[in-house]
Amino acid sequence: MNLNTKQFFSDAERGKYAIGQFNASTADQIRAIMRVAKDLRSPVIIGTSEGECAFIGARQAVKLCEAYEEEAGVPVILNADHTYKDVQDIKNLDTIQALLDAGYNSIHFDGSVLSFEENVKWTKQVVAMCKEKDQGISVEGELGFLPGASQISKEKVEIKLEYLTDPAQALAFVEATGIDRLAVSVGNSHGISFQEDRLDIERIAAIKKAIGDRAVLVLHGGSGIPDEQIQAAIKNGIRKININTELRVAFHDALKATLVGSEQTTPYKFLPSAMDAVARVVEGKIKLFGSGNAAL
Repeated sequence: MNLNTKQFFSDAERGKYAIGQFNASTADQIRAIMRVAKDLRSPVIIGTSEGECAFIGARQAVKLCEAYEEEAGVPVILNADHTYKDVQDIKNLDTIQALLDAGYNSIHFDGSVLSFEENVKWTKQVVAMCKEKDQGISVEGELGFLPGASQISKEKVEIKLEYLTDPAQALAFVEATGIDRLAVSVGNSHGISFQEDRLDIERIAAIKKAIGDRAVLVLHGGSGIPDEQIQAAIKNGIRKININTELRVAFHDALKATLVGSEQTTPYKFLPSAMDAVARVVEGKIKLFGSGNAAL
């Protein structure tokens, strides 16, 4: 994974499409994602949250992505998603250093629960760490709070006005930290809730106008957002969209349907249905985001 990640997103900006980050915690899920990326000739981002990384292994995730990138012939970014276990652990940068040493070529540092000043301070330190390791490593910061969790919620997720990213503050944050990507709060939330997320498209456009080409705009919590809102977000400057919960649900439901009432005990016979379900979600998202054939 020697790709210069800045070039990866520069191509997306010129092409006016978004790159999907698809989170995974098993080799089976990575294989399913990469199968679609290869077929559609799409660049792709594999994401691992702190829990997902702990399960699959940091070095193992790196080696799997390297192997699939070589085989598929499409660029892969391996992004460390969030990178800390809890609020008390945010300022412990040892985890990030370990991920860099393992070979990750992208880091997302989420200091959004900190004050603006503290968020700037710690995000700037992460940028310095990454650039010291390799100038090609990209860093994603976050400004604005995203409620919810990576699961299906039966209750409406409340999104307060104070959660949303302020365009002027976004510019100050990008300039002060030197990040490559900015994750924003614009009506999105983690997980899937029984409501149609209402993205603030005008706010996305205002943030894009404020920061220009200084950083790539990122939409977290992409699962469950209606297609037309995703398309409007891309049109107004979003260049990276994170998908996790939809993949988890697809994998779980397909595997459950296969195993219930079955006597099958051979993993390579009962896992393909779950992998196919993940692949269908990834295929739909890549087509929606417009990144197909971008790796030619």
